[in-house]
Amino acid sequence: MQIERLAFISITRAIACAIVLVYFLAAPALAEEVKAGDLVITQAWSRATPGGAKVAGGYLTIDNKGSTPDRLIGGSTDVADKVQVHEMTMNNGVMTMRLLDQGLTIEPGKTVKLAPGGYHLMLLDLKSPLKRGDKVPVILEFEKAGKVTVSFDVQGVGAPAPATAPSSGSKKDMKGMSPGMKM
Repeated sequence: MQIERLAFISITRAIACAIVLVYFLAAPALAEEVKAGDLVITQAWSRATPGGAKVAGGYLTIDNKGSTPDRLIGGSTDVADKVQVHEMTMNNGVMTMRLLDQGLTIEPGKTVKLAPGGYHLMLLDLKSPLKRGDKVPVILEFEKAGKVTVSFDVQGVGAPAPATAPSSGSKKDMKGMSPGMKM
């Protein structure tokens, strides 16, 4: 009887420890929610960069809860000279990237995901490498909602997305993209 009780206590403690461990491991991936006007911004993240890298990508999800469109037109951050909105597309088997100089429209009632292989932010002329575990403040600028500061969680080099993020990530399906291609 005593051995069974000790085994039960031991198993209960192991389960409790596992739950606490999962919570703490998932905590960096739990995105904060930031509101700007009718927009709700979640899942802001980036990837660690190697020393000497001059660019980084920024990814997030924007929900427009309002009845009028808004437009992400750019941003700024202390870690880079410029923050621009870009789009990657596949044309005849060739991946191309372009600046969205008019910004990215977020239609009312819609969700736009900025993710590797699709829409994303480019942080240009980095002043120092981004390191896994860093939280990078970025000021996003919207046409109607104005400026809002979002904290980007820096994941590991080559990370596909935070654990709680959907795996797809862009308005496009990037079929035909080589599995090894990363932004």
